[in-house]
Amino acid sequence: MQVPSIDRTLGMKAYAFETPGIGGIIREAVEDFFVEEVLVDGSIARVEKQKGAESKVLGATAHKQRYLLCALVKRNWDTLSVVLRIARELGISQTRIQIAGIKDAKAVTAQHVTIKGVSTEEVSKIRIRDVEIRPLGYFRDELAPFYLLANRFMVRVKGLKQKETSATKRVAETISQLESSGGIPNFFGHQRFGTKRPITHIVGKSIVKKNFEEAAMLFLTQTSKHEHPNSRQARMNFQADQNFRQASRDFPRQLRYERVMLSYLTNEPKDFVGAFERLPLKLQELFVQAYQSYLFNLFLSERLKRGFSLNEPEPGDFVVSLERSGLPIARTGRITSSETLAETNNLVKAGRMRIALPLIGTKQKPSEGIMGEIQREILEMEGVEPKNFRIGALRIMSGKGGLRAIVSPVKEFRIQNIESKEDNPKMHGIELNFMLLRGSYATMLLREIMKPRDPVASGF
Repeated sequence: MQVPSIDRTLGMKAYAFETPGIGGIIREAVEDFFVEEVLVDGSIARVEKQKGAESKVLGATAHKQRYLLCALVKRNWDTLSVVLRIARELGISQTRIQIAGIKDAKAVTAQHVTIKGVSTEEVSKIRIRDVEIRPLGYFRDELAPFYLLANRFMVRVKGLKQKETSATKRVAETISQLESSGGIPNFFGHQRFGTKRPITHIVGKSIVKKNFEEAAMLFLTQTSKHEHPNSRQARMNFQADQNFRQASRDFPRQLRYERVMLSYLTNEPKDFVGAFERLPLKLQELFVQAYQSYLFNLFLSERLKRGFSLNEPEPGDFVVSLERSGLPIARTGRITSSETLAETNNLVKAGRMRIALPLIGTKQKPSEGIMGEIQREILEMEGVEPKNFRIGALRIMSGKGGLRAIVSPVKEFRIQNIESKEDNPKMHGIELNFMLLRGSYATMLLREIMKPRDPVASGF
């Protein structure tokens, strides 16, 4: 089955299941994609406010402590931008606002945040269009990824050309194969790299190779047919004349991060490291992380293409133990040997372990056995090795690496509200509800279900 070109450029070169896709479009409207965050204590950040249900989140109390815990609901905002806007509204550094995970931009999403050293009264005065922030109480610690358990999704797939019965049958076939494999292939999704301009991993690769000028120029000049024509033209003009001062005037206002770099480079035209340091810390971290994600996608693609199982380990495979919640415990990673193969296979089938692939970094080596050989071939083709991920000039970007499970279970999956409106083909579709553990992408489930020919046009 042919894989779209944009998927291949992001390292996703195979499907796990050969089931026929249903096609269609997601995010035809922003309200077609809902995300609600679930924390490890079972608390859910809901789009719609629940009376009296949110006061016990993570044990937050009315007694004033260092961190104010809030529910953040946003519509058509990317997470980093809304965090920056909230910080400006409060007159504080954005580093005082912490989240458990980044949510989709073109969607209606609800998540938790902590804000250091502010009162409920101050937060209640925030007025941002399409953003609601609800104080829940005070918490002893700042929010971090380990507090995040999962995300619940409601996704409408519209514009289907099949009849309802045919579409639901195809979905059921995919879900059946998914369940027998233990879940969806745990690729990093399109949004990890930038949906409209997927270049984050390319910039990251240049940073890993310590070519900071190349990395900066890629970030500033690389164009995409999917971005706004004004943005594309501004990048092209800058690439032609290399005039930082002029570009800082010409770049559209929505290219806020590029404008920050250009403003700095106007006065310090050789200090590309300093230009990156002007970006938000979380954005700085994303570049090298995106390149690690790209390599992981390549590793997983080769595993699929060569016919290796997603839930039967090979000698040399890493495996990780699972928490009771089902979350993988990366630090428990160990190599499967020929002697332990049968025992490990039983533990995987019993749902107590999962196969994992490496996120290459300074402290993470490739697998062993045949998968290790494949990974080393890929690293050699890329011209990188684990030690390259130590970025001395930009330490925050350094990547220690780790392990990532190769499948992610899909929980609470159901199809609801099948619509049939012959007078409006765009509205003909199905609604999918499901939950995925943290770190997994809804679009990777939708990719297997829909098999889109053009992911960008299909709303990915």
